[in-house]
Amino acid sequence: MTEATLLISSKNYSSWSLRGYLLAKLSGIDFAEERVSPDDPRAKEELLMRTSSILVPCLIHGEVTVWDTLAIAEYLNELFPEAQMLPAEKIARARCRSISGEMHSGFAALRSSLPMNLRFRKPGFTVWSSAQADIDRVTTVWTDCLTAWKGPFLFGRRPTIADAMYAPVVTRFLSYDVTVGPVCQDYCDTIMKWGPMKEWVADSREEPQEIIELDLDF
Repeated sequence: MTEATLLISSKNYSSWSLRGYLLAKLSGIDFAEERVSPDDPRAKEELLMRTSSILVPCLIHGEVTVWDTLAIAEYLNELFPEAQMLPAEKIARARCRSISGEMHSGFAALRSSLPMNLRFRKPGFTVWSSAQADIDRVTTVWTDCLTAWKGPFLFGRRPTIADAMYAPVVTRFLSYDVTVGPVCQDYCDTIMKWGPMKEWVADSREEPQEIIELDLDF
């Protein structure tokens, strides 16, 4: 019997579900996935970025229910300190929490202009200036961390909470043909080769659901 249940939505479209999944994998907790149908009105509103759904991701662990992504991260970190979901060193740990919080609450233009869609490819996609500003900030965050902590992940050789938080951005850059410098491109390649990420992407290809609003050739 599995130790926990992780409620998720579409693997193709739901960036928050992906973050929850990667956090659970980072912690090493034994969990089962349970899908919330994208046809559920509240789940669909979250996928279309019109609301901050409390449906997904949601971790159910015994009598504990945790549904905010950063709350899930902190809960799992407390439960499994040996997993080193946060860096061991104080300055790195503070930076990890800061940039994870920035992703959690910011980058609205990037989210709305480049929604996550793992099956989507748009060569030559035109990025609006507001989204470009978010892209520039993301690549600055990545470059600063990769320079200071030497990669291949943001805080060194091991993935952390921050990598789980920024992983969906990597997929957006791939889907919408966003060009980044060599340091950030190496990081993108690292994320896409990360075992749990490869599992998620493979599963997304088998997913039958389509959301027309997110599959338009815009």
